[in-house]
Amino acid sequence: MRSLRFERAGTTLTALVRDGAGTPLVVLPGVMADAESWLPVVEHITLPNPVIVINRRGRTPSGPLGPHYSVRTEIDDLHRILDDLGTDTHLFGWSYGGLIAVEAATERYDLRSLTLYEPVATPFAAEHVAPLRDATARGDLDRAVEIVNRDVSGFSAEYVENLRRTPVWPALVRLAAPLAEELAAVNDHSPALGRYPGLDLPVTLLVGELSEGRLPYGKPHAMFAGALPQAKVQRITGQGHLAHAQAPDLLGKQITDAVHC
Repeated sequence: MRSLRFERAGTTLTALVRDGAGTPLVVLPGVMADAESWLPVVEHITLPNPVIVINRRGRTPSGPLGPHYSVRTEIDDLHRILDDLGTDTHLFGWSYGGLIAVEAATERYDLRSLTLYEPVATPFAAEHVAPLRDATARGDLDRAVEIVNRDVSGFSAEYVENLRRTPVWPALVRLAAPLAEELAAVNDHSPALGRYPGLDLPVTLLVGELSEGRLPYGKPHAMFAGALPQAKVQRITGQGHLAHAQAPDLLGKQITDAVHC
């Protein structure tokens, strides 16, 4: 893997690249994830294409969120990266990254395909923004990770305690600092749902079998599915919102199949 750097309005944005041939696939992770955490998925994307995994702002070595941060900030960051690549691209987004990806897609004409894995949108766990801000202000990012897993995602106390004993937990703590402001941005943003049916490109919606029809991720999925009547819906067997961490082989195959379409 090699790295790329982009500059926008005084902020550095970075990405990791798996070189290849053909139209690049750009991968946009969501919260509590960075480019490195998505490399196991990249290993299972069996395409000859280059794969570019973005480190959104707030993730080292990209710059901080910055003042007046919003979903619009992220959309414009993505536009800058895609413009600098200077070529048509396939675009994939997970969770918050899915929201950013589809919003940017409505403003571009150079995408070959769009794949979204359980994008989120307002209203989404808005009641947890204040506790997350409080934990972050106190420097208690361990508590922030607990809030996201227990209160937002609804995992059991046993699941969280088991997760705390794994090497994954310190990685989540390291990525938790932007959480509160990212969640606030999601809830402050009104998606351009009326423009989604006009997307004239192959669109795939991925949903975990364990998420569909259930809170907190099933409701946003249903909203996006309704706004994207042209989308092909594909279910990830036995998975929920975290297939990138729990079943990277399955997710890599789903992405491969979506780009091939």
